[in-house]
Amino acid sequence: MNKSDRYNHILDYFRQQPRPTTELEFQTTYQLLVAVVLSAQCTDKRVNMVTPSLFHDYPTVEDMANADEAEIFEYIKSISYPNAKAHHLIEAARIIVKEYNGDIPSDMDLLLRLPGVGRKTANVIQAVAFGKAAMAVDTHIYRVSHRLGLVRKTDNNPYKVELELKKHIPEEDIPDAHHWLLLHGRYICTSLKPKCNKCPFDEICPKLLENSKLK
Repeated sequence: MNKSDRYNHILDYFRQQPRPTTELEFQTTYQLLVAVVLSAQCTDKRVNMVTPSLFHDYPTVEDMANADEAEIFEYIKSISYPNAKAHHLIEAARIIVKEYNGDIPSDMDLLLRLPGVGRKTANVIQAVAFGKAAMAVDTHIYRVSHRLGLVRKTDNNPYKVELELKKHIPEEDIPDAHHWLLLHGRYICTSLKPKCNKCPFDEICPKLLENSKLK
């Protein structure tokens, strides 16, 4: 099976499944930004445990811009790197209020100017909030892309994986493809004990090939 056939086979399967979305819970684009920043090196489940009270007391970007770091820390102290994230959330909110009139920018360069926002976070915001053809590559997507033979062995960092996936996935599928691959990695093609017996791609998985990360 060549790479084009492999992509078509995998994408055709996912297209027939219920449309996926992020498992982070939010009501506004700003709340999505907060949740994604908090999710860095942390599970969505844990983030969803702390954001209800945080969003209740600080529902808008203006509320966050006027917050004190010590106060925000108390809400997110069970999250990884709470001190840094409390600082980033407040500083990002102040920039959004001051420079963007309280609106979350959809432009990649403008998003990357916000403290705590890296390329993965910016891509999630673009795809989920604005429906752009942005491919965020986290550890799950990086792993699954290599295991399924969707990327090359030389695609050895998230940016290279992002570019390779975008080269082969139709633009209209890219926002969903992020979730397809992420959820497949989170629940089926897991890091330590992948559930190959439940994988719809087991028969075409190049797990024994040299470039496979599944040994």
